[in-house]
Amino acid sequence: MAFTLSAALIASPAFASRVHRAPTSGRAHITHKAAKPHRVHGQQAIEPGRVSEIQQALVREHYLSIEPNGKWDAATEAAMQKYQADNGWQTRLMPDSRALLKLGLGPDYSNAINAKNASFAAPPPVTTIPPVQSAGFAEAAGVSH
Repeated sequence: MAFTLSAALIASPAFASRVHRAPTSGRAHITHKAAKPHRVHGQQAIEPGRVSEIQQALVREHYLSIEPNGKWDAATEAAMQKYQADNGWQTRLMPDSRALLKLGLGPDYSNAINAKNASFAAPPPVTTIPPVQSAGFAEAAGVSH
């Protein structure tokens, strides 16, 4: 009984295999997939001027004790990783955007198209809003006068 069972288990994969036939045209069809070139994503290097800014900020925060030199060296990388770890952020090889923002190195929008002649003055006083418009705001907000 055990012999018959083991023979059936061994033979079943052989019977389950499929027969592969040659193509009918008489020549073999060989297909090769062209290998796609590996594309590197993300920022690969930091500009020396930006590195100097980061180094100055790390010196100011007492994470780095070298004179800023614009080179992303081992000391700068270690200081940035320590800064990120101390703030509970993951330590990457490239600086985390939250770390840059906290160091005061966020984006500069002063040259943005819509920022050039923009006025960031306080809004006009409420008394200048027409009564019809004010009533509409109050009604929409569910506030009674």
